[in-house]
Amino acid sequence: MNPEDKINIVKDILKDKKVAIGFSGGADSTLIAYLSSKVAEDTLAITIDNHLMPTGFIEHAKRAASFFNIKHEIIDINFYEDEDFLKNDAKRCYNCRNLMYEQIKIVAGKHGFDYVCDGNNISDFISDRPGILITYEKEFETPLIESRLSSREIHEYLEKNNIPYSKSTTCLATRIPTNTHTSQDKIEKIRKCEDYIYTNTDCEIVKVRDFGEIGICEVDDIDKITSNNKINQINDKLKEIGFKKVALNLSPIQDNDMITLDYSEGGFSYQLPYTINLKKTKTVLKDVDNITESEIQIENITINKNGLIKCNDFKDYETALDKFMEILSKIRRNI
Repeated sequence: MNPEDKINIVKDILKDKKVAIGFSGGADSTLIAYLSSKVAEDTLAITIDNHLMPTGFIEHAKRAASFFNIKHEIIDINFYEDEDFLKNDAKRCYNCRNLMYEQIKIVAGKHGFDYVCDGNNISDFISDRPGILITYEKEFETPLIESRLSSREIHEYLEKNNIPYSKSTTCLATRIPTNTHTSQDKIEKIRKCEDYIYTNTDCEIVKVRDFGEIGICEVDDIDKITSNNKINQINDKLKEIGFKKVALNLSPIQDNDMITLDYSEGGFSYQLPYTINLKKTKTVLKDVDNITESEIQIENITINKNGLIKCNDFKDYETALDKFMEILSKIRRNI
């Protein structure tokens, strides 16, 4: 299925509905907001201000909602008051989304919006993003998953159609290693560092990861941070802000995942970066042939508890890819 066909599926899903969107202004929620503004009966963008997002996050969300001429509501939730979140354990993103989605549902219901969705796309299943479980627990709709749009296809569509979106919408708490306590001081240190790099380079995506005394910089374009003595200036400034050592990740940030398979002789295997809850997955799947403590067998597909998916006996690559994406959307992972 080509990207335009997938876009049309999303339009058909949203058509004539009262659509409420968990809205960050990033690529995914921007695509839904844009398409909804064209075909839905009414559209409400709901943005959470959790005090953990990059500088300018709220202002951009406001501009985007105004650009699409849709309703917009901002909900203030101070995450620094939630100790479960500040623990920053393996359930950090799960706890974060739980707090946000509960409030989004309340606001959507209050305004009479009965179709409540988020911007998860099919590529999110191949990354370690436990917050997606809340999408299902809170019964959010997922039009981008239903249409099987990938991150790369979404970005390409937005850029091709000159639709503005923010490339900086990830929570700053994700810059702190799991099981390391989060604090407002740490977040503000990270914010100052990232703001300095944004201001003094042409990078569009910047992340400064806090490993105690060491700050690791990640950007989307390494050349823009290493030219004209900028790297020395950044090193000095980040040390002034609070890091004793500053490092540069030589792998540029990429946020344009496309699901591809290592397909050979009618089959493939794919290792997901998380383990799978087989019992919960079984409740979503239909016609399971067999389930054991370690795997689910369904037709010509084996889903292993360790996250390994094996498939065989497909007539061609496209059929295999389509089936794999169908299975991905029904997997329920562990945290």
